Amino acid sequence: MWVLDQPYIPRADRLSAGTPLMLLTVLAAGAAAAVVAIELGALPARALRIVGVTAGHGALLASALAWAGVSAPSQALTVALLGLASTAAGLAPFGAVAYLLPALCVIRLAARGQLTSLSLGTPVSPRGVFAGILVGAGLSSHLLISASRTLGMQVRVDHVPEVLAAIAYDVGANVLAAECFFRGALFNRAQRRWSFVTAATVATAAYVLRYVVDPLLPKSAGLVVGAVFYLALLGAANCWLLWWSESLVPGLVSALLFFAAYRTLGSE
Repeated sequence: MWVLDQPYIPRADRLSAGTPLMLLTVLAAGAAAAVVAIELGALPARALRIVGVTAGHGALLASALAWAGVSAPSQALTVALLGLASTAAGLAPFGAVAYLLPALCVIRLAARGQLTSLSLGTPVSPRGVFAGILVGAGLSSHLLISASRTLGMQVRVDHVPEVLAAIAYDVGANVLAAECFFRGALFNRAQRRWSFVTAATVATAAYVLRYVVDPLLPKSAGLVVGAVFYLALLGAANCWLLWWSESLVPGLVSALLFFAAYRTLGSE
């Protein structure tokens, strides 16, 4: 009788439940083998960026899709499209248009209702999108002014193909993978277990760490401190946008605007 009188409380799964360990192992092994081949001269040095994009962003995006219950073949397809896009972008700047492929793959999955647990494919209000625009524009403006005054960096538009290629990379790899995993997957899971503040702290700390260890990020002290500051603000703001709007779209918009502004910066 005691058992019947007690409320049933389902056991919470581990935060990392559903992680595609086999795919991640294959990506890690492939990346390690490629690095060795580059060191031995069997592969050109430019292959390192292709490997980094495929393994790094592929791991984040595949994990997010796995946590959402997407099938293993779809996860592998998305990673393969990332590899194809990074290869095409390495051959010529206009090849970066191939980054639309992984983005379109995610849009297709969302349209089929397979990414609702990532808050994609769910209704989003115009005010939510507008809030994302305000957050992105506000952080972008502050970044451009601060970089100009403290680091002597200015907006550069004389290399338009390179800037557009970088923005395409953000659309189909950088921003897409980061928002899907750190906000759509990690923050969404964490906030079901803990308070908003705790969940946002965990997701934002992991988000900042991802960029701090990125070998492509300049390692000067000033740039690292600035990157941590702005990425922490962006990460926390995007967690709030997701919590408030119940959609990942506003955070995607704000992050795309922020990184688009960052791509225009260059030294005089």
